[in-house]
Amino acid sequence: MGHKEPMSIATALRQIQERKLILPAIQREYVWKPSQIIRVFDSIMRGYPIGSFLSWRVLPQTISKFKFYGVMKDYSAFDNRHNPVVDIPTDREVVAVLDGQQRLTSLNIGLRGTYAYKVHGGWTNKPWSYPERRLYLNLLGEAPENEFGLKYHFQFLTKDDLEATAADESKSWFPVSEIFDAAEPAAMMQIPAKYGVGNNETAVALAAKLWQEIHHSASLHFYEEDEQDIERVLDIFVRVNSGGTVLSYSDLLLSIATAQWEGDARAAVHGLVDSLNQTGNGFNFSRDTILKSGLVLADVGDIGFKVKNFTTSNMAKLEAGWDVMSTSLHVAVGLLSDFGLSGGALTADSILIPVASYVHHRKLGHSYRESPGSREDREALRSWVLRSLIVRGVWGSGLDTLLRDLREVIKAKGGSAFPVAAIEQAMALRGKSLAVTDALVDDILSLEYGRARTFAVLAALFPHVDTRNQFHIDHVFPAARFDKKELASHRNADGAPRFTAESIDELVSLRDRLPNLQLLPGLENIGKSDKAPNDWLAAEFPSPDDRSAFLARHALPSPLPHSVDEFTAFFEQRRENLTARILDKFKSYRPEPIGLQTGPPPVDLDEELAEGDYED
Repeated sequence: MGHKEPMSIATALRQIQERKLILPAIQREYVWKPSQIIRVFDSIMRGYPIGSFLSWRVLPQTISKFKFYGVMKDYSAFDNRHNPVVDIPTDREVVAVLDGQQRLTSLNIGLRGTYAYKVHGGWTNKPWSYPERRLYLNLLGEAPENEFGLKYHFQFLTKDDLEATAADESKSWFPVSEIFDAAEPAAMMQIPAKYGVGNNETAVALAAKLWQEIHHSASLHFYEEDEQDIERVLDIFVRVNSGGTVLSYSDLLLSIATAQWEGDARAAVHGLVDSLNQTGNGFNFSRDTILKSGLVLADVGDIGFKVKNFTTSNMAKLEAGWDVMSTSLHVAVGLLSDFGLSGGALTADSILIPVASYVHHRKLGHSYRESPGSREDREALRSWVLRSLIVRGVWGSGLDTLLRDLREVIKAKGGSAFPVAAIEQAMALRGKSLAVTDALVDDILSLEYGRARTFAVLAALFPHVDTRNQFHIDHVFPAARFDKKELASHRNADGAPRFTAESIDELVSLRDRLPNLQLLPGLENIGKSDKAPNDWLAAEFPSPDDRSAFLARHALPSPLPHSVDEFTAFFEQRRENLTARILDKFKSYRPEPIGLQTGPPPVDLDEELAEGDYED
């Protein structure tokens, strides 16, 4: 690796125009905001360094093994966020940017192009909400006071913005792109006169200074890698891009996949993520989760985030099986939706991966979700999913090791049914036991309304609930009846307050806890409103047998409370009922193995380094 001769900004942009300076496909997409571009130009005007750059000299024999992109000139948050693919002739060498893409693209946009971002309050899906803006410099004054300490008044403006400030004598906006076009000093000297400020010394000095920094100052310093070993280049890329605006796992893996797939990896992954997230009531799966799923389903041996795993053969396996894996992921997400889960109720996205692994191993289609013959298997899967989401820490540290273990169990014992016992044994050996403890029971009973884990608990405790339909989490004793002012107004027969301030606070604290919650169909919950529980039950289920069946299904004591005076006794009895149900429904499916590890799981040093270095 050597140090290249420094070059001016104008020289670098001309090389971009001529496609001599390009981007390797491992680069992520452009992510800088207009404010970041403005800060770079302010630094340039002050003569501050804007950082060094790292490039890769790509020889003709290597060009055909890689994909390359052009540097973006006109960015639109609406419909132009992707760098253009470029075909490079294989009879000449090029220079690919490994570090500094965001800065170079910002210079290219500011000096040659446009930036379109959404106006405040505009429609997200309407093109007119994203007007085209160019970078301008005010030749008549410094930047207004600002939190970034900016000295020079750069701003992205639309045509309407220019017209709105035309009468402001404190401003003379000129497009920065004209400085780039004015390659010769004589052309630069005409700019102040063109904007009516030719006799203003400040304006002339500002235009001259910007021209000097763009065309004359050799301010861009490049270190250049000339080795043609792609694995070495990938390793360098990962290391230099682990700082700054940190690349996520998916950014890097997607970039590398894009570089090595025959097809369009970005389009394939983005399309799948969007499609999966539209399932049911909607999910929020990230590219990280989907790409990690791909590595697991493709049976890549080591699914850790290490450059050595992103080989051409592994990426080929991922691409070759992408369509089938996509189908498995759709079925798995459909199952999670059937279990009543969605983005708001899913506490760990990683649960998708073992579910998809089971679906993929058995080659299950969407018919599995409805088949009467699969009902018992689905219920075992559902119970395991919900319980694993309830126990804290299952899907946290050591995730890659756990996922590999579960994949191996599914491959060995999941040929005809979901191997719950074997899976729970493998989890316990990794310190991820689903066994019920007193601490877990207390943790579950303290869950509150509005928490993501609360729905999973209720769905697991009450399997009669058909979670494919819309169910609401309902307060058994209505929350509206816990108004503090209303409670403070209650009086005993002798006129003394019925509730002290402390007892009111206690009642309010119990209102949203699990013992006062149940799952009801959406319409039933709306109809229940703030009626007293015993009145609602009598009206909804006139038959004593039906009332008793409802109370038993929901682990509710009899009779239900009529007033807030009866709430505390009801709460304690329901808590006891739920404790018994937790011990029954959450019982472990696995036999206790001999010599079960009780300490922390062994640490995978490579995995820890990978997670610590590169994950957001």
